Amino acid sequence: MKEIVVISGKGGTGKTSVVASFAVLAKNKVLADCDVDAADLHLILEPTVIEHGEFSGGRRAVIRQDDCVDCGACQARCRFDAVKVEGEQTGNAIFSVDPIACEGCGVCVHVCPVDAIDFPEHINGEWFVSDTRCGPMVHARLGIAEENSGKLVSIVRDKARTIAETKGCDYVIIDGPPGTGCPVIASMSGADMVVIVTEPTLSGAHDLERVAGVAKHFGIPAAVCINKRDINHSQSAGIARKARESGLPVLGTIPYDEAVTKAQVLGKAVVEQGDGAAARDIKSAWGQLLQLLNNGNWYDNN
Repeated sequence: MKEIVVISGKGGTGKTSVVASFAVLAKNKVLADCDVDAADLHLILEPTVIEHGEFSGGRRAVIRQDDCVDCGACQARCRFDAVKVEGEQTGNAIFSVDPIACEGCGVCVHVCPVDAIDFPEHINGEWFVSDTRCGPMVHARLGIAEENSGKLVSIVRDKARTIAETKGCDYVIIDGPPGTGCPVIASMSGADMVVIVTEPTLSGAHDLERVAGVAKHFGIPAAVCINKRDINHSQSAGIARKARESGLPVLGTIPYDEAVTKAQVLGKAVVEQGDGAAARDIKSAWGQLLQLLNNGNWYDNN
């Protein structure tokens, strides 16, 4: 089983569009959407949920009003201004914890002299196992303003691996998050191949270098796919040249194609909507990726 993670140094490069096409082209695979902060692969693959569960990535403090003695120790020690007080001027102070501001550090629990603060697990989001027209998919939804997305990414990957092992699948294809933070590291660590989708802009080139550095740090083979190449031909050529000089294979370059947007409106991957320019180049990129995975070499027709 090979685990392929498609990531990008920045949002908006077309990463999910590429993943959706790979999902259609690949045989005998499991899909995973690890961009849990802004998951959108389901918009194209229209999953039918068959299993789901809650995700708890931390705890939140809750003050029991009947046991609180209004000493204010919790408020004095909270570094995040999460403990609020009402009615202090009238002599009827009521202390409470703002669940949005609370970081779950637990300091207030330890300093409370009468043990009037509970510290229950906090539900941050949900995970799902679904059926799609392209096979099984594991995905998740992190709550608004919630944290610990790296932990949720790990859950999604573990469940995808388990399904792949049980079904004897050849590939796990992961739609990873953008950037270089904890969720990205959680999505790529231990993978067989990282595909970095970039665009021919200054920010795209800069962020490509950053995320490629993360893959190199963890010793994960990486390759590059340049999307919307014709919005800046010279920048595309420069990115491809620099990638090769850095030892990164260029799987392909994909043109800007209105067929991609039209396919998205219909809830389809572009390779399902005829054989246009973008569809042909994505198919070529998938073929080169398979060569890298299976033979350890690559070629470039662009």
